[in-house]
Amino acid sequence: MDKVFHSAADAVADIPDGATLTVGGFGLCGIPSVLIGSLLDAGVRDLEVVSNNAGVDDWGLGLLLAAGRLRRVVASYVGENKEFARQYLSGELEVELTPQGTLAERMRAGGSGIAAFYTRTGVGTQVAEGGLPWRYGDAGNIVKTSPQKPVMVFETQDGEREFVMEEAITSDFGLVRAWKGDRHGNLVFRQSARNFNPLAAMAGRITVAEVEELVEPGEIAPDDVHLPGVYVHRVVPLTPEQAADKRIEKRTVR
Repeated sequence: MDKVFHSAADAVADIPDGATLTVGGFGLCGIPSVLIGSLLDAGVRDLEVVSNNAGVDDWGLGLLLAAGRLRRVVASYVGENKEFARQYLSGELEVELTPQGTLAERMRAGGSGIAAFYTRTGVGTQVAEGGLPWRYGDAGNIVKTSPQKPVMVFETQDGEREFVMEEAITSDFGLVRAWKGDRHGNLVFRQSARNFNPLAAMAGRITVAEVEELVEPGEIAPDDVHLPGVYVHRVVPLTPEQAADKRIEKRTVR
């Protein structure tokens, strides 16, 4: 039951080239920056990443992107990363843009054993009808587009409405960051860092959590657990310096 790895490098050592990762965080808030750094050092390539966004040019998933380690990204918002835009538009990177709530539910469904679900989001748009550019060629031409998705009509309180089917997301590995965790993998996320982290963890077949504070089993009250240890396979306690190294995406002063 003791899931602690004392080295982030050891915790990600078996992630192979070509793996699919679900990665927690929103912007730079709650991202598993230490695990990402260890992946960068390990030299793993051709990764497919599912995350709300792709970090910024010099931090988070942006580090893997700048090193040419990502082949495909499934995300909702990528507007803060100029290198991301360059690689996408030049045909170096495949990108599947997904509505934010849909992305969250796709990961939750994957972790819950639900194969697919129906949602109103995207009905009547290219999200449902297909044709969104997934990959460009080196000449700027579109070489791969999103497929058409099944649409069904359901009876609702407002009458018959169309819903588009979205498939669940699972990954080979989930990488997340928690404020507190115990040796059994029970996790607590602090404030807005409780964003995509629980969902990314649920979707991973093997989930690795870096924790700012490691406690003993029983020290986290059951009602305070945000993610049960059943979803977490490896726990990496951070040093105080690692825990404190948090970047601000856009500093605003007055």
